[in-house]
Amino acid sequence: MLPTIPQSSTQTEEQGITPAATPAVKIDKRLKDELLTQIQEESMVIVHCSYDSLFGGGIRIWNSTILIDHQSGDRSRLLHAENITIAPVWMEVPAGTTARFTLIFASLPKTCEVFDLYEDIPEEGGFHIKGIQRNESDVYNVEIV
Repeated sequence: MLPTIPQSSTQTEEQGITPAATPAVKIDKRLKDELLTQIQEESMVIVHCSYDSLFGGGIRIWNSTILIDHQSGDRSRLLHAENITIAPVWMEVPAGTTARFTLIFASLPKTCEVFDLYEDIPEEGGFHIKGIQRNESDVYNVEIV
């Protein structure tokens, strides 16, 4: 998940990478309104992610990233990713900055109380955030390490 990729600082700004001190990801108002409507109708799950880049490198998300319900083993698929590139395209994260991005998943079973966020990929470097406690809003904040 983290090779070094040389790119210009202009490309970095265009890709939405923000320094650690800046506020959370901004989502286009039209897209946000559309997603909020879908969330209310379909109970989607939103996961806001942050990745601190100590040494610089690249990140990307795979379409095969899923949520896994601990109790039933049901898997919720990734529907949309905002402010991060989809594999195989890499996004540079300069050293000392934080990449903030949002992942939107299909709903979890109503009985789900705890789930994992799992980047199911065919190579080393995927992340796995275990034991996320379910909440009423189905909106979560996680740190990718």
